[in-house]
Amino acid sequence: MTDFSKTTAAVLHGINDIRLEERPGPVPKPHEVVIAPKTVGICGSDVHYWTHGRIGDFVVKAPMVLGHETSGKIVAVGSAVTSLKAGDRVTIEPGVPCGSCEYCKTGRYNLCLDMVFMATPPYDGSLSNFVAHSAAFCYKLPDHVSYDEAALCEPLSVGIHACTRAGVSIGSRVLVLGAGPIGLVCILAARAAGASVVVAVDMQQNRLDIAKKLGANATFLATQDIAAEIARGGFGPIDITIECSGAEPAIRSAIRTTKSGGVVVLVGLGPSEIKLPIVDAAVREVDIRGIFRYANCYPKALALIASGQVDVKPLITHRFAFQDTLKAFEVSKNMTDGAIKVAIQLNPDL
Repeated sequence: MTDFSKTTAAVLHGINDIRLEERPGPVPKPHEVVIAPKTVGICGSDVHYWTHGRIGDFVVKAPMVLGHETSGKIVAVGSAVTSLKAGDRVTIEPGVPCGSCEYCKTGRYNLCLDMVFMATPPYDGSLSNFVAHSAAFCYKLPDHVSYDEAALCEPLSVGIHACTRAGVSIGSRVLVLGAGPIGLVCILAARAAGASVVVAVDMQQNRLDIAKKLGANATFLATQDIAAEIARGGFGPIDITIECSGAEPAIRSAIRTTKSGGVVVLVGLGPSEIKLPIVDAAVREVDIRGIFRYANCYPKALALIASGQVDVKPLITHRFAFQDTLKAFEVSKNMTDGAIKVAIQLNPDL
């Protein structure tokens, strides 16, 4: 039996202050399992908490373990758990809602006001040798799905939720603004949902090269006249724009490039207030929709990966051992050597 009475965790103590430190191990509740994480991806939110100490109203006020894009192996189960057992390989949906509020009861549990979400203050994340988590939000992996692929169920779920909110379906013409990790999973999700055309825009050519490999029909640098290029290439009119940068110019472009009666989905988060061509959106009936995380998307993400319909493997460009966590965060922050998704690998002996 694995001893999880102690654990080592990557703890954020303040801005630019991550420390690997020993902590007491998790004590599972009856409905929880104890997991030894194997792969944890670094998310933009992890980097933002590290460099700024907050994201909007979520402020790091006490030491917090980072990480929420997680896969691993179960080492123990609580007394009430019957669906999983020690030795099972799982991917972890990091948010656990209350289960009883209006949002939870109507299936929109991502909006639950009492959500406990990994690595969102004040709750600890998964960059630790051992973590406890609700068994209901752990999904068993098919044997052929790797830990790296399984950890990417988290960002892929964001892409699936964005496409669901946007109404992407067979034949949709989709524009994705921003080809970072989230923009890339939106491309994958749009393709899986049946989009006939996907156009990607970014500031960096290396990201556009990956977008092309993942299924984008066309890619353009943000410095180009996007609307003109789309028209010239015969890729429009654009039914749906998925905005993943959070930059004001990109959001303005999203509204103006989307056809009348189309949809703009805001995925990227930037300034809390910006100036938009709102009259243009109103008189052309361009719907503007937000998304927040995801709901009921993890099983879909895992099914898409397991079936081979979606290939997330190219997203991970850099891998680091747990003891090199700080270096991993530096590479992720600076996008060193064309970094897209940086993964930290733990528990090599389990």
